[in-house]
Amino acid sequence: MPVQALAASSDNEAEAAAKTPARLTGLDEAEAQRRLARHGPNAVQEKRSRGILDIIRGILREPMFLLLLAAAGLYLVLGDIGEGLFMVAGAGVTIGLVVVQEARSERALAALRELAEPFARVIRGGTERRLPAREVVPGDLILVGEGERLPADGILIDGDALTVDESALTGESVPVSKRPAADVTDAGDPEPGGDDTPFLFAGTLNVRGQGAVHVLRTGPTTRLGRIGASLAAIGDEPTLLQKTTGRLIARLGILALGFCAVVAATYGMLRGDWVGGTLSGITLAIALLPEEFPMVLAIFMALGAFRLARHKVLVRRAAVIETLGAATVLCVDKTGTLTENRMVLTTAWWDGKVQDLGDGSRLSGGAVDPLRKAVLASAVRPVDPMDKAVHELAAQLSPEPDGAGGPLRTYPLRPELLAFIQVWPDSRGGVVYAAKGAPEAVFRLCRMNDEERASLDRVVAGLASRGLRVLGVASVLVDQDHAKAPEDLAFRFDGLIGFADPVRPDVPQSVAEAKRAGITVAMITGDYPATALEIARQAGIDTSAGVLSGREIAELDRDGLHERVRRIRVFARVMPEQKLALVEALKANGEVVAMTGDGVNDAPALEAAHIGIAMGQRGTDVAREAADLILLDDRFVSIIGGVRLGRRIFANLRKALTYVTAIHVPIAGLALLPLLMGLPPILYPMHVILLELVIDPVCSLVFEGEPSERHAMEKPPRPASEPLFGTSQIVLGFIQGAAVLGAVLGLYVWALNADVPEMQARAVAFVALVLGNLVLAFADAAEPGTSFFDRRRLAFWGIGAGAAVIVTTAIYVPPLAAILRVSPPSLSWLATTLAIAVLAGGWFGLAKRLRAAWMPRNGLWTSA
Repeated sequence: MPVQALAASSDNEAEAAAKTPARLTGLDEAEAQRRLARHGPNAVQEKRSRGILDIIRGILREPMFLLLLAAAGLYLVLGDIGEGLFMVAGAGVTIGLVVVQEARSERALAALRELAEPFARVIRGGTERRLPAREVVPGDLILVGEGERLPADGILIDGDALTVDESALTGESVPVSKRPAADVTDAGDPEPGGDDTPFLFAGTLNVRGQGAVHVLRTGPTTRLGRIGASLAAIGDEPTLLQKTTGRLIARLGILALGFCAVVAATYGMLRGDWVGGTLSGITLAIALLPEEFPMVLAIFMALGAFRLARHKVLVRRAAVIETLGAATVLCVDKTGTLTENRMVLTTAWWDGKVQDLGDGSRLSGGAVDPLRKAVLASAVRPVDPMDKAVHELAAQLSPEPDGAGGPLRTYPLRPELLAFIQVWPDSRGGVVYAAKGAPEAVFRLCRMNDEERASLDRVVAGLASRGLRVLGVASVLVDQDHAKAPEDLAFRFDGLIGFADPVRPDVPQSVAEAKRAGITVAMITGDYPATALEIARQAGIDTSAGVLSGREIAELDRDGLHERVRRIRVFARVMPEQKLALVEALKANGEVVAMTGDGVNDAPALEAAHIGIAMGQRGTDVAREAADLILLDDRFVSIIGGVRLGRRIFANLRKALTYVTAIHVPIAGLALLPLLMGLPPILYPMHVILLELVIDPVCSLVFEGEPSERHAMEKPPRPASEPLFGTSQIVLGFIQGAAVLGAVLGLYVWALNADVPEMQARAVAFVALVLGNLVLAFADAAEPGTSFFDRRRLAFWGIGAGAAVIVTTAIYVPPLAAILRVSPPSLSWLATTLAIAVLAGGWFGLAKRLRAAWMPRNGLWTSA
């Protein structure tokens, strides 16, 4: 449709619009780049990532670091300059470690934001291209289809009458209609809202129809961009687990401060040493605070989401990582997920004859007509794989279309009529209605009697049993264009066309892996039942219970549907809204449901599923917004890879939280119990600083990088009710910590009773605590069946080597030993210390190995 140059709301935009060609060829690339440099990226004000200073400010507000700084200040004020400077340096190094780890998380989040960036279909130089939405410029021509969000403000110049949801800007929930502009010379600055206007706005949603849009404004000059500052100010909502741990840290912080005051007062009154009492109180308060909890959660969620993205699974809601390992049913579409989404028009049927088109031969005379009508019933700029296949074959065989230019009208698919219909001008002065769609819908348009339908149903079933996707083609010539509804016309049946879409080579293996992992795979498709069964059989999905069709689903009551979905794993001819009923039925049966979808009508089912998975390549914006995960490559194998990685992230995060709980038990116990027993203190604040240099990187590097459990995908899904970090993990952490506490405290008392000097006994206890800490971390993290020196454990061995250097230096370098109030123990005591520390921290790892060795022999694999 020729359109005059459109004026924009600013001088630059008016100049840009004036340079736009009248025909639908779009800008050339050089001009687009000049406009991008002039107007800037098409993006509203974004939430600013946390910089180094922001991270440091956040760290300095944490209670533990405030306590460390208070202890350092106390040492400096009292004149013990060496200990005070050591505390300040130690606190600085600790802060540096946390900054490095959180900066790593920020980089991962930034990479995820780039992956999540929306794209737009743009015509440049007469060629359709898919570009990041931020590269759209004023004057561009963009194509918009059903379920897509508008990337910029513009004007509809070609295509269907659109139905657009503008509630994001107007607050009105009722969609409005948009009609192509016939001749607009001044767009001005229109307001959102109102029917039958050609103006479209960034952030609004196209509900129905497709068209070409001339871009007027981008980035901050759009209606959405003008309110971008307020959107950028909205913070991310923390997950439920983050809120829970935040409350736990706050309560423990209050408890720690209370203990700090009580210990300081008791120590001062009983021993008359108020300074020592204050330091002991601060040490206990630091020991009681598991400040690693929020850091571990943030780092695991960010890096876990980044790892999933590297496996082509983009996480939109971090909390879903906790749910992935519990999925019991995976509902997937056929086309593009199980199959290659590479439709090829291979078969034509007309007048009782079947012709194979796969050999590239020309059609015989009778088969030309169904192909010609199929071309007229396909989108001019096809997005759908079957429309593309029709155009590709038509280009090879060169059938002449009946119409010229573009269609007069388009009737998109509707739930009540699964056929796509276009109206074209006819050379004899009338118009041609061309329809292509589900055979039963086309039969209805042709007003066939029961006998004709039954005969053709057998033909369709025969083609579908070969794994073909079958569509019917029909047309009707009308002398004059009265814009009649298609249902009011009697169409002539032109024939059937069959498409082949082979199963992806890696799908059967992935389905088998899902079965071994206790995950049931179900296929939900709009395709013909016989086709669905054949593709399911090739993919390895259970077909023993047959297929359930959309018509049968509609006839079942709620209880009947619940009973049928217990056994049936193939669902065909399913309407999009029926997917929601299937999801609800599976959930009612106690299943944890992961659901894939790509269309506008899939959004309710994606929202209802425990894990909604949208298609990243062919999915609509509505589906992506409703989903928890976005499949970047639309492949089934990526879903299984995501489940495998989700189980790894869940298991490692649980181990890390258990370890954090465990390690704080001996630290708190060794800070408090010697005071209650009348013994010299074991830990001072500077000891806790050195321990933090080991604990922090162990939590976020060693556990996060630990490889998957060897048999992770041979275990059934964990129960959905099982929390990530519950009572059993807390109890296990306390048991592990109590073992280390008992061993270290017993070793300290033994050394004192053996007349070992206090500073040597403290050195023995401190070495045992550090080594027990490292051995416990390895025992918690490492899974049986992986090599002791697996290259993925380089972080652990690096931290262990660093800890050994730090402890050796602290004990054997006199100035540091004086600050830490330790002295080198004898070799015999050092050997005893090493043996006790390894036993205290490693017993759990030995128990896991014995359990792993026993369980396979007895055929047992249960969730840990």
